[in-house]
Amino acid sequence: MNHEVPSILLVDDDRDLLHLMSMRLSAAGYTVTAVESADAALASLAVKRPHLVITDLRMHGMDGLGLFDAIHRQAPSLPVVIITAHGTIPDAVAATRRGVFSFLTKPFEPKILLETVADALRLSTAPSSEGAAHWRADIITRSAAMEALLGQAQRVAASDASVCIFGASGTGKELLARAIHRASRRAGAPFIAVNCGAIPEGLLESELFGHKKGSFTGAVQDRRGLFQACEGGTLFLDEVGDMPAPLQVKLLRTLEDRVVRPVGANDSVPVDVRVISATHRKLEERIATGEFREDLYYRLNVVKLELPSLAQRREDIPLLAGHFLSRLAERYGRPRLAFSPEAMELLVGAAWPGNVRQLLNVVERAVALTTTEVIPAALVRQALDVGSGSLTPLDEARRAFEREYLVRILKITGGNVTQAARLAGRNRTEFYRLLERHALEPGMFKVRIAAHS
Repeated sequence: MNHEVPSILLVDDDRDLLHLMSMRLSAAGYTVTAVESADAALASLAVKRPHLVITDLRMHGMDGLGLFDAIHRQAPSLPVVIITAHGTIPDAVAATRRGVFSFLTKPFEPKILLETVADALRLSTAPSSEGAAHWRADIITRSAAMEALLGQAQRVAASDASVCIFGASGTGKELLARAIHRASRRAGAPFIAVNCGAIPEGLLESELFGHKKGSFTGAVQDRRGLFQACEGGTLFLDEVGDMPAPLQVKLLRTLEDRVVRPVGANDSVPVDVRVISATHRKLEERIATGEFREDLYYRLNVVKLELPSLAQRREDIPLLAGHFLSRLAERYGRPRLAFSPEAMELLVGAAWPGNVRQLLNVVERAVALTTTEVIPAALVRQALDVGSGSLTPLDEARRAFEREYLVRILKITGGNVTQAARLAGRNRTEFYRLLERHALEPGMFKVRIAAHS
């Protein structure tokens, strides 16, 4: 179980009230981060997602509702409580209709505040950015996009709803499916994965649904299919978009009636199985061309989870590369292996069309070929089979993404301003000016990442 202390982000430009609320909530056992502006709040959120945000409505610059809208776009399930001395019934109605969890009017009793916080936290399942929870221990990340996705995954795990995971090859779809299984009530039952595109149509039907003796050449005895073998657990159908049309009909019937009929059988067998599917294909396009059934799509896609590409979570590359290197160094009996700073910069800047799977392959090639304890950039470049790679220069990034750009660089460098400034193509003075503009402090990024083995 994850016994993480709930974290609260407080936002108010009234320092006295901010201090008072911070003391009250800290005394109640919560971890509190207090900031004085919406910009500072968004910077804090980019570093680590809290379980709850409490913000004043009227502030200099962006107000509380503007902050809520910005939060809601990034993390729609993160509860937000708005506090104001100017509260009216119309304000409260408008705020709650937009999705604000609660609307409190100053002055308020401490008891009311604590009750509201407790109610909001019951709805929040914000995961730890350290990834300490058992169910997601295999997923290594400090990416805000991945944390938001994992929050959705944890919530859907509590239900039996069918989940469809979308993402390019190598992004970790099966890893996410296993995490959902471990977080669900089915965790003690089997998790079975099958690649629908790797098994010939004739064999896939028998593999999934089973067969009776004599139903086809080679069927010398009755055989239970994966649905029956997975009773009470989770069946992961990878590359479901490649499933042949006749089997799509049979799968739809199984999902709707919760029964399977083995090949050659007259009777159906009831099954209790949760189905998680995945595909790298655009199923809507296959529906339009008649290659995939629309009714099956809606049955599978009750909840849609979309995994970001590795290029969209570059702040995770040093973590993942370090994890893979540690694992491989142990296998090769070379525990002192490390990447040179230049080699790590090449890894961070590469295109990664093959995503995490490709990163593992590149690290393994570099480990196998290196003759020194410090893996040089030249060897990584050879393993990547590219000339070089670099982050987009900062002056080419759109203004709207400037904060995200800075956050990613500071996460990659662990708050090292000299290295971050070099990556951004700016001198230290200019870089500090950019950080100040976005209320970013280098110290926010000097976090200890739990070692993975």
